[in-house]
Amino acid sequence: MTEVNPKVSPEELSNERPLKISKTLQEEGDFCEEEEEKEAVDKSMRPGLQRYLVAVEYIGTRFCGSQQQLNHRTVVGVLQEAFHKFIGQPVTICLSSRTDAGVHALSNVCHVDVERVSKRKPGEVLPPHEPAVVRKAVNHFLQKEGDIMLTDVRSVPGDFHARFKAQERMYFYRLLNGPELLSIFEKDRAWHVSEELDLVAMQEACKVLVGHHDFSSFRASGCQSKSPFRTLEELSVLEMVSTPHFPSITEREQNGSNEEGQDSFCNKCKTGLPTGSISNDIMAGDSKSGADLGFGIRRRHRCYVITARSRSFLYHQVRLLVGVIKSVGTGDLKVSDVERILNARSVTAASPMAPARGLYLGHVKYELP
Repeated sequence: MTEVNPKVSPEELSNERPLKISKTLQEEGDFCEEEEEKEAVDKSMRPGLQRYLVAVEYIGTRFCGSQQQLNHRTVVGVLQEAFHKFIGQPVTICLSSRTDAGVHALSNVCHVDVERVSKRKPGEVLPPHEPAVVRKAVNHFLQKEGDIMLTDVRSVPGDFHARFKAQERMYFYRLLNGPELLSIFEKDRAWHVSEELDLVAMQEACKVLVGHHDFSSFRASGCQSKSPFRTLEELSVLEMVSTPHFPSITEREQNGSNEEGQDSFCNKCKTGLPTGSISNDIMAGDSKSGADLGFGIRRRHRCYVITARSRSFLYHQVRLLVGVIKSVGTGDLKVSDVERILNARSVTAASPMAPARGLYLGHVKYELP
C-alpha cells in the first residue's frame, strides 16, 4: 500500500490507486463522515448574515481534493475566492462531504454565511441577496476554468449545517469494460478494466454487502470515525449506455422499426438494463465481436455503474467496495470470498482500492425547511 503525497498534482494522483492514507491527510479524505448527532448551531451568527445552502458540481481531477490546502488548488479554496470577489469580504465554506483529488461531484453541498454590505456606504448592511443572484454572480467568477459550477442555491436558517443535516449520500462509480483503448472523452472519468466483467456475479456480491455491517475491511487506514458500523441502504451495479453515444437513424431502426421499438430504445439509453444485453442490442459493435464497424468507427466499451447509498460512509469505503466488486467481476474473487472479506474486519483482506477518477458524489439528501 502506498502513501499519498499531498504535494502531488491532480493529474498524477488520478493515475494512482492508494490503499493507505496517512492520518495527516484525514481531512482531505473522500468521505469520513463522523457519527456526530450534535446540532451544529453557529452561535456567532449576527443580524445581517444570511446562510445559503449551495449545490456544486466539479471535475475532481482538476483539484487537489476538496479541503483547503496551502499553495494547492482545492474545491473549498476556489469557492471561497469566488465568494470573496462577489461580496468583497472573506467567507468560510463548509462542505457536506469531503472528496479526494480525482473524485468528481455531480452534486456536493456546502453552506456559507454572507453579509451584504453597501459599497457606496461602507458599514451599511443591506437586505440579503436573492439565491438566484448569488448563483449567477459566483458562477461568473468560476467560469474561467470551467471545471466547477454552482447548480443550486437556497436560503436556509443560520443553524442549518450542510454536513450534519444531511440525511443520505449517494455515490456512483463508473467502470468501462473492454480491450480497446479508452476514448479521450472518457479520460479521468472512469476506471478502465480490460478484462471481461461478469455482471451477474458483481450483482450477487453487492447483495452480500447491503445492510448494517462492521465495515472495518472497507475502511482505510487513518479513518477517524468512532465506529466501523455503517448501514448500506443500496449497493447495486447496472449496465448503462456508454457516453457519449449518438445513435444514427440506421442504428435506431435496427433496434426497433416502429415507434414503440424506438421508444424502447430510448428508454434503454436512459435507464440502463440489469443484464448484459445493452452492448449487443444498442452499442455499435460488441467488444467480443470481430465484425468490421467501418473505417473510423471505434468499438465502444461496456459501461457498468455501481451505486452506493447510505447516511454516511467510512474513509475510502466506496472505493474499497468497488475494488472487491470488480475483482468478483473479473473472477479473481468468488462471491463467497466477499463474505469472508467482510468478516475478516481488516482492510488488508480487501482487494486493491479502486482509483479516484471513476467515483462521483451524486447527491446529498436533506429535509429542507
